[in-house]
Amino acid sequence: MTVREWWKGIWPPSGAVVLLLLLWQAATSLFGIEDWILPAPLQIAHEASSSYERLLGHTWATLKLTLSGFAIGTATGLIVAGVLHYVPFLRRALYPLLILSQNIPIIALGPLLIIWFGFGILSKLIVIVLVCFFPITVAALGGLAGTDRTMLNYMQMIGASRSQIFWKLELPYSLPAVFSGLRIAATYSIMGAIIAEWISSDQGLGYYMLLQKSAFRTDRMFVAIMIVVLLSLLMFSIIVWLERWCIRWQSSQQQGRDKA
Repeated sequence: MTVREWWKGIWPPSGAVVLLLLLWQAATSLFGIEDWILPAPLQIAHEASSSYERLLGHTWATLKLTLSGFAIGTATGLIVAGVLHYVPFLRRALYPLLILSQNIPIIALGPLLIIWFGFGILSKLIVIVLVCFFPITVAALGGLAGTDRTMLNYMQMIGASRSQIFWKLELPYSLPAVFSGLRIAATYSIMGAIIAEWISSDQGLGYYMLLQKSAFRTDRMFVAIMIVVLLSLLMFSIIVWLERWCIRWQSSQQQGRDKA
């Protein structure tokens, strides 16, 4: 991607954000909106710079929790998708239950998780896993089911084993779909971490937001929200980069096999 293409893609949303901030700043000054109701962007920026050290500790706590939960959720989602793909009967039996499980609000499960697993990190990790694994499982199942039928029939004809078909054909074909699920789960993982910290925590951005809500420090609430958005964008960007790297590596490997 050239600099011109990058700039052409980045300036419309950037311009919209700048315009929104300018209107926001002007509205708070023009209408005399009190700070505890809606602080101005400049005040939020000042609060972010003055609370930098405290926010850094809470951000790091949330990021560690997010990465741990996302890693476990990813592994869980891929394993569940692989098992359901390998055993069609289990897929027919359990897939509707997976759909139904997503109709239960995660925040409603919080008290139960605390009763069952205590106030430690385990209950928080389970919240993030529950948020992350579903989009990964659904995307991976769709990708595995969308394998090229001609290639599948050909590999079965030449006597390829079930594991060879999975690793050499089905898994590579499912990568774009898997990464689509990972992109969704990456952004959801931050939300899951915040919910987990609301339920039970003494550190992290979710805990920080609860403290500031009680003190009516709306400016600090906005700072925490801004950091959550940035973390979500960071997680999303990392998954996009990994997707490009993996698919480019897969393409180069395929080209090497074709030349051989």
